[in-house]
Amino acid sequence: MTSAPWWVRPGLEVRDGRLTIVGEDAEGLARRHGTPLFVYDRTRFADNARRLAAALDRAGLQYRLRFALKAHPDPRVLEVLRGLVGIDACSPGEVTRALECGWPPEAISFTGTNVSERDLDVLLAAPIHINLDAVSQVDRLGRRDPGRTIGLRINPAAGAGYHASLAYSGERATKFGIYEDRLPEALAAAARHDLTIDTVHFHAGSGWLGGDGLAAFEAALTHVAEIAANLIADGHPIAEVNVGGGLGVPARSAEQPVDIDAYASVIERHLGRLGVAVGCEPGDYIAKDTAILLGEVVTVEERGGTRFVGLDLGWNVNCSYFIYRYAQEIVVCRAADAPRTETVTVAGHINEAGDVFAEDYPLQPVVEGDIVAILNAGGYHEAMSSTHCLRPMAEAIFLDR
Repeated sequence: MTSAPWWVRPGLEVRDGRLTIVGEDAEGLARRHGTPLFVYDRTRFADNARRLAAALDRAGLQYRLRFALKAHPDPRVLEVLRGLVGIDACSPGEVTRALECGWPPEAISFTGTNVSERDLDVLLAAPIHINLDAVSQVDRLGRRDPGRTIGLRINPAAGAGYHASLAYSGERATKFGIYEDRLPEALAAAARHDLTIDTVHFHAGSGWLGGDGLAAFEAALTHVAEIAANLIADGHPIAEVNVGGGLGVPARSAEQPVDIDAYASVIERHLGRLGVAVGCEPGDYIAKDTAILLGEVVTVEERGGTRFVGLDLGWNVNCSYFIYRYAQEIVVCRAADAPRTETVTVAGHINEAGDVFAEDYPLQPVVEGDIVAILNAGGYHEAMSSTHCLRPMAEAIFLDR
């Protein structure tokens, strides 16, 4: 008996060899609605949030779970998450969206970079929490709103990511956060404007997985915990250490998922002794595997010894590999559990050489006219779509289990 593909789960299954999404035949959805098409399992958003919250509970943590709104700001998604999570916003527009969708100001935490006076016009209009990531930003906000409470985003000079380029800190300086050598300047700027610092924030990076990824996250957290402890000892009323987001979701069978109980235990080991709340702000972990992107195969052709499979969509719709070099699994909908006997490069229809989704990739036998499914298309996909080359953005449907 053939074992089920590694990605099978409730809401994403194989029935009689065909891919189904929330009980609907995937190819049938594509034929009815057209392609490219995002198909969302809205229940999966809530499932993922509850799973992470349960792990934090089991670790005995006092926590504040927030959804990184940039991962997916659609109100139809936020409707499912309201009541389960707060909001991590990184722009005035995201703050406005969260307020419009029913989150109270106290449930919204803003952490941005290179914040302008125009940004502050919006951010200071509602009593949200604001984390600042540069000494000059502390001064700028302090001049506008002296006496308020803020957080500081710290750069721990260590990070974690799906690959090295997605770590937000490390040997090479990055644009995010206040390095430890400039922390005294940030504290002095806060004192000049009578600003109270109640939060220490950091973000290790994006898409890190289990094993080495968790170890790299812990290395960054260790340094941040020391900084927070020193600030507390110096009399700053630190109430929250925010560990950011960045937890990844496996894209291929060989990738190791994050053990979320181990993740919660790492946090408790370093922050539990401080008596603070833990802020946790996942985007991809909650959103990434909630959607499948369906496309039609329009070209199957050998070129220079490589078999190309061309789709009726481009990186303007599915930017995961083009921008981030994230892998994705691709499935032929009519033969979802068939052996992967062909080696192909899967490409899009944008007129740029980098518009590919997988290279030297094992795929089921495929012909022109087939519908394929690109998995892990829920976070940072539709939210980042554009009309580059005047190619249209994909339609989307939202299903509930």
